Amino acid sequence: MVSQLTAERLGSGLHSAERDAIIELRQAMHREPELSNCEWKTQARIREILERHGLDGAIPFHETGLYVDILGQANGVSRSIAVRGDIDGLPIQETRDDVPFRSQIPGVMHACGHDIHASVALGTALALHRQRNRFSGRVRVFFHPAEEAEPVGGRSILSQNLLDGFDHAIGIHINPNLPIGVFNALPGAVSKSADQFAITFIGEMAHGAMPHKGVDAIAIAAAFICEVQKVVSREFPARDATVITIGKIRGGEAANIICPEVTIEGTIRTRTRERRQMINTRVAELAHGLAALHHGRARVDQIIGEPAVVNDPGLVVRFQKIVVKAEGEAALSTDQQEEGSDDFGYYSEKVPSIYFWFGSREPGNESFLHTPTFGASDDLLAPTTDAVVRLCLDVLADDPATG
Repeated sequence: MVSQLTAERLGSGLHSAERDAIIELRQAMHREPELSNCEWKTQARIREILERHGLDGAIPFHETGLYVDILGQANGVSRSIAVRGDIDGLPIQETRDDVPFRSQIPGVMHACGHDIHASVALGTALALHRQRNRFSGRVRVFFHPAEEAEPVGGRSILSQNLLDGFDHAIGIHINPNLPIGVFNALPGAVSKSADQFAITFIGEMAHGAMPHKGVDAIAIAAAFICEVQKVVSREFPARDATVITIGKIRGGEAANIICPEVTIEGTIRTRTRERRQMINTRVAELAHGLAALHHGRARVDQIIGEPAVVNDPGLVVRFQKIVVKAEGEAALSTDQQEEGSDDFGYYSEKVPSIYFWFGSREPGNESFLHTPTFGASDDLLAPTTDAVVRLCLDVLADDPATG
């Protein structure tokens, strides 16, 4: 298999017991996935494996998360780097009968690869703990809860000051668009911010045969849904890839009654901090303006979500050189990937960071993320762990990788 060749050529640097541990964690997490903010068993399982390998002192955060510090024992420049592996599952029923460790929890599965991410983070912690005499400084490995749903774990990273004093951070994500064995990292924004809004348009009820005696909240909402897309197409550069999606609408009492109240809910995605503030402001202005134009009112509630993930160019160059040196040019992709959102943006907003993709597509594992048939091979674990470990050691040594 391609994945086995990749692991052999790249080499994980993991001892057999460490390799067994990350496979154990991956399969256990996949069998017993837990939703955001409910990752209690996962937290306990990770702690137990860390302690079994001599890594004591893991500290909870965000209630269901965990982080552990590995302190280097070598002399040299004292630098620090954080590594994140998210741990929560999704409310999706798995339909992969060919997976021996498929989810045993009805309606919940790891459909976004967080079981893989957490296991790579575990492998990184174990490998660096064993090799701590090779570096100075500190590595903090986060087993990050609640990436998928509010309240997200990323806010706790900031509110608890867990990145204070750190120089860099590393985030990873599986990508079934890329073939197995291929890595991808690009400078600049690689995801979008994710904000939400709920707007209630308030009119006045009247008989459906006499609309002039009321104020039709449905008409106001319809005007808003059409006009808000013009804000994107006429006020924002296409390169920003700003998106406004209306995903929910509710209102109305009966077919022959002028609707007095309609609530619409949606999401706003964009790449830059400046545009993010601007688009949120414009959405609110448009809602109030259209409501007033129709003699109604608007109540606007906005939820500011995670910021965009922005990659530090210097870290990207380091990583690309590491991949090419270890694996060859064919293992590195520099194609633009589809952009979602990820609360690793809270990390990259705080410290210079890199968020790289690793491919998982192979026969039998072609389904995309957040689907009931998504799956990935355990063979991804060792080579991805190796890539993270190599990058950590490179950064901690303050010695850019060379080709």
